[in-house]
Amino acid sequence: MRVKVIIPAFNEAASIGKVISEIPEVVDEVVVVNNNSTDATEKNAEAAGATVLFEPRKGYGYACLKGMEYLAEQTVKPDIVVFLDGDYSDYPSELTKITAPIIDDNIDFVVGARVKRLRDKGSMTFPQIFGNWLATSLMKLFFNARFTDLGPFRAIKYKKLLVLNMQDKTYGWTIEMQLKAIKQHLTYTEIPVRYKNRIGISKVSGTVKGAIFAGVKILGWIFKYSFK
Repeated sequence: MRVKVIIPAFNEAASIGKVISEIPEVVDEVVVVNNNSTDATEKNAEAAGATVLFEPRKGYGYACLKGMEYLAEQTVKPDIVVFLDGDYSDYPSELTKITAPIIDDNIDFVVGARVKRLRDKGSMTFPQIFGNWLATSLMKLFFNARFTDLGPFRAIKYKKLLVLNMQDKTYGWTIEMQLKAIKQHLTYTEIPVRYKNRIGISKVSGTVKGAIFAGVKILGWIFKYSFK
C-alpha cells in the first residue's frame, strides 16, 4: 500500500530533521507543512528529504488541510495517510505499528495511544492528561466510543479520510476526526505507542492560552455532535 505522511510544523527547526530521518522507508512521501514558521523549519525539512508546503494561516487544522489539498492534486493517490507531529515526541519508527491494522486487518482508522506505561515522565502535561480523559470519557458516554486518547500520531485510509470532510482549522482537528469516524461507522482501533518529551515548547499545552482554546474546541466538537 502507498503510505504518505503529513507533518504540520510550526517552528520545529530543531526537531523536524530527526523526525523525518526516523520515518520507515515503507513511506512513499513525507509532506511537511510549514505553518508560517519563523525559524529554519522549511530549510531543515527540505534538507531531510521532505516535500515542503507553506501554509501562512496558523493553525494545526489549517496545516493538515493544506497537506490534504496537496495529496488531492497528485495523479496517484495514497492508500494510507499518516499524521505525525514534528516535535519529536513520538517515535516515527513506530509508524509500521500504526499502519499494520489497516494493512493486515483492513481497519479504517488507527490512533496511536500514548498509554501511561509507555510515556516518559513529564512528556504529557496535566492539561493534556486531563483533557484526554475528559474528552474520551464524554465520547464513551455519548457515543459508546472506545477511544482512550486524542493522540496526533494516527493513520487512516485515504478514501475514508475524504469521507470525513474534515473542517477544523485549529485545535479541534484530532477530536473532529475521531467523532466523524464514529458517525461514519468507520472501523477503528488504538495501538499503544511510546511518547517522549518533545523538543521545544508545546504551542498548545505549553501555554495557558493554547490549553484553554484547545479545551474549548474539543468540548465544542463533542457537544455539537452529541446533539445532532
